[in-house]
Amino acid sequence: MTDLSQIKDDLVTANRVLAYHHVVDSFGHVSMRNPENPNHFFLSRARAPNCVEIGDITEFTHEGKTVGHEPGKPYSERFIHGAVYEARPDVMAVVHNHSPNVVPFTVQSRRKFRPIMHMCAPIGTDIPTWDIANKFGATNLLVTNMDMGRDLAKTLGPRTVALMRGHGSVVAGKSLRDVVFTSIYMEINAEMLIKAYQLGDGDIVPMSDEEVAANTKGRAGFTYERGWENWCRLVNRPYYPSTWEMGPGFSKTDKSGL
Repeated sequence: MTDLSQIKDDLVTANRVLAYHHVVDSFGHVSMRNPENPNHFFLSRARAPNCVEIGDITEFTHEGKTVGHEPGKPYSERFIHGAVYEARPDVMAVVHNHSPNVVPFTVQSRRKFRPIMHMCAPIGTDIPTWDIANKFGATNLLVTNMDMGRDLAKTLGPRTVALMRGHGSVVAGKSLRDVVFTSIYMEINAEMLIKAYQLGDGDIVPMSDEEVAANTKGRAGFTYERGWENWCRLVNRPYYPSTWEMGPGFSKTDKSGL
C-alpha cells in the first residue's frame, strides 16, 4: 500500500519549495496523481502555496469534483491539473504557475523560449504557447472548466511545458521531484535567457534536441534527489529519501556528477 500521508506531506513541501524559489507567490499550485487511484489527484484547497498545510490537501476526480473531506474552497483552476492527468497517463505531477520571468515569453513570438543551460534541459526545445482566446474569446484568462483544461492539455500534448498567453505556464512531470525541479529551472532559464537577449543583437545558441536528450536521460534518480534534499533544508521541511537510494528508482546511467 502507498503511504498517502507521506505523499500529502511531500506535496506540502513542494508548495513551500516553489514559493521559496518565486515560481509561485500567493497564487499558483502543484498537484500529484493518486498512485492508488490514477483517476484522482491531490491538490491543496485554495490557499497561498507558502501557507499550505497537510490538512489543506484535498482529493479530486479528473473533472475537479471533491472526493471525501473538503477542507475549504478549491482552486478555480483545478481543471488544469485534471485535464492533464486525463490526457497523459504518464504524468504523475503538475505545476501551474505565473513564474515572473516566464510570462514575458508568453506574449511575444520573436524571442523564443528555449533552454540555454544544461540544468534547464527538462523544459525541452519544443515549447508551445496556448492562447485561451483562440477558442473561448475574451475571458479573464483563467482555466475554470474542463473544456478549457482539455484545450490546454491538447496544446501541451506529449511535452513537458506549455506557456499560457498573458498568464503563465503548465508543467508536467513523472514525479513530484521531477516537476518541481523543472519548474524551478524553467524560471532560472527565463531570467538567464532575458539577460542573454539583452547582451546584444547577435543570435543566442540554445540547447539542441540531442543535448537536451543527453542531459535528461537518467536524471530521475540522483540529480532530482540531491536538489530535493537541499530544498527541504532551505524551507525547513523534513527530508524523506526517495526509493532510488534503495535501488528501484535509481538510474545507474546518471553520470552527470552534478
